[in-house]
Amino acid sequence: MAHCCTGSWRAPVYFTVSVILAFIAISTSMHSKTEQPSSPTKLNFHELSLNASKALRKAGFNVMATLLQVSPEIFLSSPNSTIFAIQDDAISNSSLPPWLLRNLLQYHTSPLNLPMKDLLKKPRGSCLPTLHRQKNIAITNIDFKETTVDINNVSVTHPDVFLAETISVHGVLEPFSSLDPEDVHQGWNSIQAPTCNAMSVLVSDAVKSTNMVEWSWIVRLLSSNGFVPFAIGLNSVLEEILKDYKGLNSVTIFAPPNLQSLTSPSPLLKRTVWFHILPQRLTYKELTALPAGTLLMTLVRDLSLEVAGTAGFKGGLIINGIEIVAPDIFTSKKFTVHGISRAFEVADQVAAIVSKWSETRITQVAHICKGCKQALGPKQVKGNSKTTPVLEVILIRTTLFKN
Repeated sequence: MAHCCTGSWRAPVYFTVSVILAFIAISTSMHSKTEQPSSPTKLNFHELSLNASKALRKAGFNVMATLLQVSPEIFLSSPNSTIFAIQDDAISNSSLPPWLLRNLLQYHTSPLNLPMKDLLKKPRGSCLPTLHRQKNIAITNIDFKETTVDINNVSVTHPDVFLAETISVHGVLEPFSSLDPEDVHQGWNSIQAPTCNAMSVLVSDAVKSTNMVEWSWIVRLLSSNGFVPFAIGLNSVLEEILKDYKGLNSVTIFAPPNLQSLTSPSPLLKRTVWFHILPQRLTYKELTALPAGTLLMTLVRDLSLEVAGTAGFKGGLIINGIEIVAPDIFTSKKFTVHGISRAFEVADQVAAIVSKWSETRITQVAHICKGCKQALGPKQVKGNSKTTPVLEVILIRTTLFKN
């Protein structure tokens, strides 16, 4: 009876995979270079894929074995490869379009040959390249006693399924990226990857917490849709956002077409970019429902944005004097991006603060600026007018760059 049941689920799975493979194989052959059938390179290529496929099938990875056998170009497009094979159930139970399945398979393939002994030598937090659009996977845990490795918090359950001079194949418990059906329907590449720095070290384990904001995805969306300066600015301060806002699970971003402070010192650039981000997700409909005068908290803790209503009958919503000209250009469950006509001016906020302070006596400033009395002495604090600008500058600088 068990044998009968096993065969019953395999038939529809293989039929589905065959249909998908037909599409993938055709698209792959259209972009691949033709070689002579008798060339040693091609013979070795197919022999390698066939042997790896047999090893996968023997280990119980039937779907991946079929995929590798029919379309080896997906996995073996680089001189060296490490394939992380996904369990049958994870693929057969998914309803991914062919293009996304191809992306997922390439995300599970690294252009490095890494047998288990080499994976164990990597430091925890090491990022590894994949064949998919420069997205990385990351080693999130290593247990030397049990000789186990977790990648993107997924266990490598079947190490060294197949080893050769240029290829290693391992089996993993589940896919390295959970795919959001809502994002897939919108036609986006919803494979979520951890964020790594220029030294290939893990900065944010975006896969571990599925409710985290997909920052790397946001940066790519901005870059490819006309918001390159802001994308560059966001990427440059991303590490600090991840450090200071570890529990952040949703954001609203107001993206300007240009960013003059891109060449400014890093504290000002950081403050400018953060001033365009709200630590909550607000769609355009939700923003327009807010009454005029509503203050919106930004990532800059001492500065807020103000809702001022719409600009005329057909105008967009005005935030801090700037019009939203492209509402909801990118949306997901965790973020919304609105295009604005130009960048918010942080200098305007500073001017407002200075104006408020100009009406404040030196004793009040000293009370706010902790330690100023001890530093300047009671006589200077009480009535020395020459000291007033000094204290105000101290307070301004403290406020501006404390974030």
